[in-house]
Amino acid sequence: MSEDIPVTRGYIGGRGKGGNMQRGAAGPTSLAADRGELDDAALNAAVAEIAEKSTWWADMAPGARADLLEATIRSTLAQAPAWLEAACEAKGFDSKSSAAGEELFSGIGTFVRMASTLIDSLRDLDAGRQPQFPGPVTESPDGRLVVGVFPTSTFDRLLYAGTTGQVWIESGVTRSQLERDQARAYKDRKAHAGVSLVLGAGNVASLGPRDVLTKLFVEGHTVLLKANPVNDYLVPHWNAAMAPLVQAGVLRIVTGGAAAGAYLCRHELIDDIHVTGSDKTFDAIVYGTGEEGAANKASDSPIVTKPVTGELGSVSPVIVVPGVWSHADIAYQAEHVATMLANNAGFNCLTPRVLITWKHWPQREAFMTALSDVLRKTPARRAYYPGAQERYRAFKEAHPDLLELGGAQSGTLPWAIVTDVDARSVNDICFNVEAFCSLTSETALDAESEAAFVDAAVAFANDVVWGSLSATILAHPTSLADPEVGPRIEDAIAKLRYGSIGVNLWHAISFALGVTTWGAYPGHARNDIQSGVGVVGNAFMLEHTVKSVVRGPFRAKPKPAWFVTSRSSLAVMTRLLAFEAQPSWRRLPGLMMAALRS
Repeated sequence: MSEDIPVTRGYIGGRGKGGNMQRGAAGPTSLAADRGELDDAALNAAVAEIAEKSTWWADMAPGARADLLEATIRSTLAQAPAWLEAACEAKGFDSKSSAAGEELFSGIGTFVRMASTLIDSLRDLDAGRQPQFPGPVTESPDGRLVVGVFPTSTFDRLLYAGTTGQVWIESGVTRSQLERDQARAYKDRKAHAGVSLVLGAGNVASLGPRDVLTKLFVEGHTVLLKANPVNDYLVPHWNAAMAPLVQAGVLRIVTGGAAAGAYLCRHELIDDIHVTGSDKTFDAIVYGTGEEGAANKASDSPIVTKPVTGELGSVSPVIVVPGVWSHADIAYQAEHVATMLANNAGFNCLTPRVLITWKHWPQREAFMTALSDVLRKTPARRAYYPGAQERYRAFKEAHPDLLELGGAQSGTLPWAIVTDVDARSVNDICFNVEAFCSLTSETALDAESEAAFVDAAVAFANDVVWGSLSATILAHPTSLADPEVGPRIEDAIAKLRYGSIGVNLWHAISFALGVTTWGAYPGHARNDIQSGVGVVGNAFMLEHTVKSVVRGPFRAKPKPAWFVTSRSSLAVMTRLLAFEAQPSWRRLPGLMMAALRS
């Protein structure tokens, strides 16, 4: 979420799928766009500095860029302890606790992993070949190319056993066209020179820096990163971690509120904009605010005509395919889904907001009870993101009978589930507004069979639930092997209109891997942008992408260290960070032993 442009948010938005109400990503209340907070001279100087370097950066050889990235990884590792300490303090964690492992992984580790995979691609380009994705290249059920991008190495196969990642390509693109257009910014580098403005998110510490990597190394632009005010405290750590890029003059990081964001969006030296935030933020950038902005949007008359991309949130669904689950299966998946909600206190654009179950599944009640039990035992998190209390109240007013789990102290919110939301109530807040707090919901579909449920769930996710960013399917191996249900699941993966899909694996892993793409499913009109346009990540620099699909085992062993119930998350993530920065067989035994203690 971002709050760089003044806009009131909440139970409002562009007309979306499946109903007459207005819908969208919920967020904090507006920030005042006070000209007094704006330091024009400092912003102009920062933009001018990176604009002056744009052609120089375009001329830099890929190998020299890789060297800069290697130096950036080293400086990030040196800064990691102080960065982590500051983030834990801001979010209410003890930096020595297991919970700090979550912040280390999502806030720093995913940045290092993406930088490492980009280095490999840059070394390939420097050697005169295209970035070498591991493959294979296959075809989807509907005839599209599917590129295998994970695992990338033997180390990946060992550390992420049973996990795969694919990038799906637009219909009609041939293998030769795929290879010809890969790493497009390196074909004619001067033609792709430019200056990008990145309006950083305020929730996950790695989002802004990762967007910087995409703009610098995939698209070839120099970058001005404006921190979301929620994350201003991280700017010194970002400057230290990315010091090689700052010292090279290709990156500048600035702070400021709504006025600074609006000023930079209209700056003549900025060629394009990327925002991680809400659809309301995107609309404010492109069309303006108030009555004039609404009129501009209605007539699709933008006030900013330069390219604007964005990752803008979603009411992400989890489709629970009915099957015969053991007690251990139910317990594992309850921890899995609880982790999806609890991660970052629920302040993620990829947090699941609606669980889609089958009304006639005999184990539905047992699963929901197990999920509630895990959340009840999970300590409440600090509700650090602006507007969280107001958003929570809006859902509680709409559903006074919501299930509140665990105790909440001052400054926190309880975990909450709105259970058994009527699927026929397509205008319900649970299906239409991204809660962006510690809350999720569950709805049960009435279908004739397990196979029919899968079809109904896909239609519900595509046509009723707001947004198109990410979705997860949970399906027991016996369901995947079933002659009727299994093909429906594979068909579902092809038909789901979401930018990232997880199969037995939280869709957030698509964000974490770096080699997969992260962004909305393509096709949203500019004046109905929903979850956004464009992708980040994509370390193999593929073009014509549609979505990414990550798959994992139904029950991973050992239990993943990123689970909220892990006892050794910090120890594992500390070792994993060092390993991702410099993989070696010597580091592997200690990392795997720590993982076994999860």
